[in-house]
Amino acid sequence: MKKLNLFTFLLLSILLSCSSKQQPQPFAKGEFKTWAQTPPMGWNSWDCYGPTVEEHEVKANADYMADNLKAFGWEYIVVDIRWFVENDKAGGYNQTDPRYVIDEYGRYQPAVNRFPSAKDENGFKDLADYVHSKGLKFGIHIMRGIPKVAVENKLPIKGTDGITADQIYSTELQCPWLRDNYTIVADKPGAQEYYNSIFELYAGWGIDFIKIDDLSRPYHQGEIELIRNAIDNCGRPIVLSTSPGETPIEAAGHVSEHANMWRMVDDVWDTWPHITHLMDICQKWYPYIASGTWPDCDMIPLGRISIRGERGKDRMTRLTPDEQYTLMTLFTIFRSPLMFGGDLPSNDAFTLSLLTNKEVLKMHSESTGVKQLFQEDGKVAITSSNPNNGDVYLALFNISDDEAPLQLSVSLNDLGIEGECTVTNMWTGENVGNFAGEFSRDLAAHASGLYIIRK
Repeated sequence: MKKLNLFTFLLLSILLSCSSKQQPQPFAKGEFKTWAQTPPMGWNSWDCYGPTVEEHEVKANADYMADNLKAFGWEYIVVDIRWFVENDKAGGYNQTDPRYVIDEYGRYQPAVNRFPSAKDENGFKDLADYVHSKGLKFGIHIMRGIPKVAVENKLPIKGTDGITADQIYSTELQCPWLRDNYTIVADKPGAQEYYNSIFELYAGWGIDFIKIDDLSRPYHQGEIELIRNAIDNCGRPIVLSTSPGETPIEAAGHVSEHANMWRMVDDVWDTWPHITHLMDICQKWYPYIASGTWPDCDMIPLGRISIRGERGKDRMTRLTPDEQYTLMTLFTIFRSPLMFGGDLPSNDAFTLSLLTNKEVLKMHSESTGVKQLFQEDGKVAITSSNPNNGDVYLALFNISDDEAPLQLSVSLNDLGIEGECTVTNMWTGENVGNFAGEFSRDLAAHASGLYIIRK
């Protein structure tokens, strides 16, 4: 065998070094649970801009979050659905003549007419850099599956030896409400490689969060496993949110081993029945609230929504102030991820106050042992506690439609409290008084109360 001269040896060493740097190290099984140890908090473009959000609007919301919300734990800026369509519309989707932007490997790219920084095949990298420069994190939405246009044009799948998009798809279980993609058949050669290729792309852009739609109802176990593998091998921690609901409770064990958050219901909008339905569904999911893996109540339809949205006209939320408190009380004591859906720069002082209450957000971040005490006759009580300081939290809700107020009473023994205690209203900071044995409040229809109980 010939000896390598010094120049050849050095050249091979450099090439091997470069090659090793290009191969990301896979994350350990289950390591993804450390990426969202508290429920993620951020902004999502869907409720206010539907499938039409533009780069300047994303930046304006990032600027607002950095200036007004970052100090309170809000950190994600998420571009929702169809950022790869040049000519989408408000009030639904353009499924008649959509102009998709896609690369040679069948991977969607941002529409440059909406995201100018994506020019020259730059993708979302510059926009992600902008968000990161604010001390925030950046996320995007995608649909499950492989683009129909990739299948129709038999585009090659990156990382394979000649496998093309038309060899890994099925028309079965195609999303019924948005027909951009086909199902990926999980056990087909090239299926894993396709998901690997898109997450390789997203990691290069600097994506920190991904919401993937049409995964949970029906529950697409095969594609969820492909996605988990792809994220774990892309070299970048990307928080995974599955959507929409209702995720079947029978899949609770599986989804909690594959996703950081998963939707329990379909889209929540600014009407009272959406809130009461959510309370009913939450009852199934209390046992699965755990660090790193969160049942998700959906986006928060408060503030100014539907500027170019799917439901209704440009408006401030239709929920009354009492109903807004009820929604935020449920989301925070349940420890749901908090993804605000309104246009942040349009916030009024009341909306901002709902997002910046330090005691409420401390409960949301630190509490454990979330459980429902009762839900009957229009009365709901939920409790949790803070292991760091012994605080006990109690949320009371009147979800009836009766005009007369209801009295809600809770045995303090059921909260593990003996003797006298002090109760504070968490939203106002008001000292409610000292109590022993029982705590009661009269609440109007659709109203709620959120309390800290201390010995």
